Amino acid sequence: MNTISYKTVSANKDSVNKEWVLVDAENQPLGRMASKVAKMLRGKHKANFTPHVDCGDNVVIINAEKINLSGKKWDQKEYVRHTGYPGGQKFITANQLMVKKPTAMVEKAIKGMLPKNKLGSDLFRNLFVYAGSEHPHQAQQPQKINLNSIK
Repeated sequence: MNTISYKTVSANKDSVNKEWVLVDAENQPLGRMASKVAKMLRGKHKANFTPHVDCGDNVVIINAEKINLSGKKWDQKEYVRHTGYPGGQKFITANQLMVKKPTAMVEKAIKGMLPKNKLGSDLFRNLFVYAGSEHPHQAQQPQKINLNSIK
């Protein structure tokens, strides 16, 4: 009997195989897209997933300005920030945020689904979000994937 097949393989920084993935966010619901992208950034779709290692892929998201929100979320969903001064709480709706910075909604949604530690910060650096259909990562030859086929 082959005993090597019973050993658990724990990935490390050197043994991880990172790929480049291209995601088209056009007409995608924000939350569903963000959860699938967070899973790819974390590496949970791979067989050698290790919780404490960055074993996810590099993800490039294009057409972030064309995402969908259901219902009245464009007017009712609010993003909150604080200036650090007393009474400095600021609110901005999803519609206003999309006009101000189209990539921010996608980045905030995905960042909220990553771990809140140093690993989460490293994983977030593997995400590249662009408002239009052009991106500067052609040299990495990212593979375009269909999010609707991912569970």
